[in-house]
Amino acid sequence: MSNATVKTDLFEQFARIGKALGSAKRLEMLEFLAQTERSVEELARMTGLSVANTSQHLQQLRQAGLVDARKEGLRVYYRLAGDGIVRLLASLRVVGQERLAEDDKLVKLYLDSKDNLEPVPARELMQRAKKGLVTVLDVRPPEEFAAGHIRGAMHVPVTELRKRLNEIPPEQAVVAYCRGPYCLMAFEAVAELRNRGRKARRLEDGFPEWKSAGLPVDRS
Repeated sequence: MSNATVKTDLFEQFARIGKALGSAKRLEMLEFLAQTERSVEELARMTGLSVANTSQHLQQLRQAGLVDARKEGLRVYYRLAGDGIVRLLASLRVVGQERLAEDDKLVKLYLDSKDNLEPVPARELMQRAKKGLVTVLDVRPPEEFAAGHIRGAMHVPVTELRKRLNEIPPEQAVVAYCRGPYCLMAFEAVAELRNRGRKARRLEDGFPEWKSAGLPVDRS
């Protein structure tokens, strides 16, 4: 086998990954799976697709080596094939914002207008949390928090934030996080906290990026 043939074959394999990523719904599924393992039925509910359509998308992701699956009874559960998938998605976001004008426009319209303070980078948050200067707040659903969260984070789902506000230490600034940089739950939490007179910012990325970077995590 010649070097040129090997190179062509490698590019063919890389192209399979690119093809699998060529769907907004599949990208959305990967973000959900970056939080925790999920069944086909659960992903169908979260994405608004039929179970059959969801299963087809997941099979394409699996064929490209992006997800793994296991069967339990009549249900099939999927999970990311590894932390490298999170890094791949992060790189895709960066290139999209840098090279696609429409992406940059959407981010400015969709995200920047919702957060008039700079988000907190992960390393900065880790240092401030170690010194006890901030309350780290995970606002994702309970099953995602249980599967893994930033070490020392307090858990208050965004849907419960108003009625549980008194549980959050009032003397400290709060840094909220959720599924990733485009997840609105953290934005909503920060807005609610600020409306109540609290000092609040959001984490620059989300839990999957934190975990992928090798920063401290815990499981419930």
